[in-house]
Amino acid sequence: MTFGVVVSCYRQERFLSGTVRALEAAFAGEEWHGVLEFAAPSDVPLPPLGERWSVLHSYDPATGAPRRPLTPGAGRMMGFDACGGEWVLFVDSDVEIDADWVRAAIATAQREPGVGGIGGRLEEWFVAGERTWRNHPDMYGFGDRDHAVEYLAAVAFYRRDALVQAGGYDPRLNSDEDFELGLRCAWAGWELRALGRLAGRHWSAPRPSFPELERRWRTGLVLGRGQVLRLYLGRRGFGRLLRHQTLYIATLGMWVLGVVALGVSLLRPDPRPFGAWLALPLLVFAVMLARKRSVFLAVHSVLTWSLNGLGVLAGLLAPPHPIPMGGAAMVRGRRTEAPC
Repeated sequence: MTFGVVVSCYRQERFLSGTVRALEAAFAGEEWHGVLEFAAPSDVPLPPLGERWSVLHSYDPATGAPRRPLTPGAGRMMGFDACGGEWVLFVDSDVEIDADWVRAAIATAQREPGVGGIGGRLEEWFVAGERTWRNHPDMYGFGDRDHAVEYLAAVAFYRRDALVQAGGYDPRLNSDEDFELGLRCAWAGWELRALGRLAGRHWSAPRPSFPELERRWRTGLVLGRGQVLRLYLGRRGFGRLLRHQTLYIATLGMWVLGVVALGVSLLRPDPRPFGAWLALPLLVFAVMLARKRSVFLAVHSVLTWSLNGLGVLAGLLAPPHPIPMGGAAMVRGRRTEAPC
């Protein structure tokens, strides 16, 4: 069995050296080839790379000038075509993979022909200066038993044939490409399975944080939730994707209702409609304050929902990215149907 590895480098390259070391140790003795794919120039120098690695850029490495837009899905599919392998591991540049999980995933791949993708539990670790600590033992709530899941994120080990049959990651989406791919894998009859063991450690600056919210908006990551709804409008899967965004759409609706209530109060004039509406966000904040036991976390939660709701709206209004020429387009071109 041969393996490919695609490392997505999206502005978290300060952790890349640990990612590379962990992958080389995990796949020691196996036949594999790795690809680092960069969406934007990085100030962090590349770690030492052996002959098994190659590097793809969406920009001119000498000048930093962009060559083509590279969404997360487009970058992964470019790497998918370049790395080869009967199974391909997609991993983010801020994740250190666990060698025992890799061995268990390979064993599962060998004995389970109906499994198209494999994931596992990710620990969330924070870095602040010289201090490191574990924040969450299970970022995606996969648990400690093997079971089928709807989608894989951050660490996703895919059977090449399954990914091609499902159509691959959609290159038109700024985000939410993992969940959307999970829908198509299920429709194609492939199971995605989470192994009940540690798959790796995810490293980042402490979160939640307001700079992270700004980064997600500045880089367009918030648009994917609306882009995918626009692509699926009137097609199979729209309802499932809409339910996936319920919290953000409801929050956006709350603020729209507030604007309407304010307009009514100003036109009458009568402060009661706006006063009645004001009780709603205050109630939401009070509930989050009771749950989080922190004013900062309560404010951050409501602000996150609000910005994601605006992202859904902006993504609905903005046209999706065109499908780029090359590997991503060719993989999707093998399908006989639209991506929905």
